[in-house]
Amino acid sequence: MATSNHNLSDYDVNAIPSAQGMKFGIVVSQWNDNITGALLNGAVRTLKVNGVSDNDFCVMRVPGSFELTYAAQQMARTGVDAVIAIGCVIRGDTPHFDYICEGTTNGLAYLNASQDVPIIYGLITTNNMEQALDRCGGRLGNKGDEAAVTAIQMADFRRKVREQQK
Repeated sequence: MATSNHNLSDYDVNAIPSAQGMKFGIVVSQWNDNITGALLNGAVRTLKVNGVSDNDFCVMRVPGSFELTYAAQQMARTGVDAVIAIGCVIRGDTPHFDYICEGTTNGLAYLNASQDVPIIYGLITTNNMEQALDRCGGRLGNKGDEAAVTAIQMADFRRKVREQQK
């Protein structure tokens, strides 16, 4: 989480497990594409820096953030090591913001607890466009970077747990 004390893009590359040979699914909302596109770019860049080849990740787009839950569930069934769900909801004048944020958050949390594949929360929810821009490569870094690092760490965690079970 970005705060004044922590930038979303700050991480020690040497402290992250190698992601070479890992496979990732990325589902991205088309709504607020100027933001989600930048988040996606951050996630892809971070995956590649950490050893993921172009053939080891798949990007699929959905209309809005609410559709991320279904898309992440379907992507989890494809044999990937982790799924990154990327979206952006900016508060408007109606309660629609609350319903979309709560529904998407609950849906992704449910999938993360019920699927065999980690589902990574890359949804940003902001009060205005400035806050969104701050979190997609602006002064607070890029939530896409953070989501990709989390995906690598959780995919590595999953592999280690499976090795322990053998």
